This record gives sequence, C-alpha cells and structure tokens, in this order.
Amino acid sequence: MKLYKKESKQLVDASLEECWHFFSDPSNLQKITPATMGFQVTDFDQKKMYQGQIIAYKISPLLGIKMSWVTEITTVRDKEFFIDEQRFGPYSFWHHKHYFEETPQGTLMTDVVHYGVPLGFIGRIMNSLVIEKQLETIFKYRHQKVEQLFNKK
Repeated sequence: MKLYKKESKQLVDASLEECWHFFSDPSNLQKITPATMGFQVTDFDQKKMYQGQIIAYKISPLLGIKMSWVTEITTVRDKEFFIDEQRFGPYSFWHHKHYFEETPQGTLMTDVVHYGVPLGFIGRIMNSLVIEKQLETIFKYRHQKVEQLFNKK
C-alpha cells in the first residue's frame, strides 16, 4: 500500500482556547465541510473529546453514493493536538493529526493527514485523478470557512 501525505497550515485570528473549543467538537465538522460531500455526523456521544471516542459519519464523496465512515479519537493533548484514525470507511488507512499552537498573531493550526487508498494500482490511479484533488478541495474549503468564522477583521 502506498502512503500519501497532505499537510495544511492556517493562522487563525482567535485564541487557542476558542480554536480548541470549536475544532475539538465533532458537531462543528459539518460547518467546515463542503455541502457537496453530503457530510453528516450520525453518531457521537456529545461529550468533550476524549481518547477512545468513536464518531460515525455518512459521506457522499463520489457521484452522491453514501458511505459510512467511523473514526476514533486515538490521542488528545488538551489545547495542543488530537489525532483521529479511521476504523471503517473509504480509505485503507487514515491518520489525521490536528495541531494547535498559540502565537502572538493568533493560533496556528496545522493538519497532517497520512492516508492510503484501497484497490492497489487502480486505487493509485484514482488517487491521482480524483481523491488527491478532492482532499485539496476540502482543505481549501475549510480554510475559507475558518477565515469566515474567525478572521473577521
């Protein structure tokens, strides 16, 4: 399996506390995901994020076909970082680190995603043609939504 990496950084005009509160709440994911993904959180326990928390979603990444996606929060360091890993879903591997760093200008958020796609050679072609571009689109959309939500100056 080939492992791919996607990294994104964004400076947010908000305190570390505000950023952590928003991004560590799974109910806010839908607010920063393109509507075209048909993203919907279907199950989580409404508690503050914790290690071992399971979150279930429905997504429609291709041609409106609904898929289930289940992630587990595997690591949480309060106001520093958290990691979500896919337990069931469209990827053969998914590991997403969310870092938060307080700076004099606001909060620097860094996302690092390592992912693998199924289907071997066909999956690698699909990644080049569709998946990589779709992830880039999602990251750009999130960047714009975060700008709208936090960087209102």
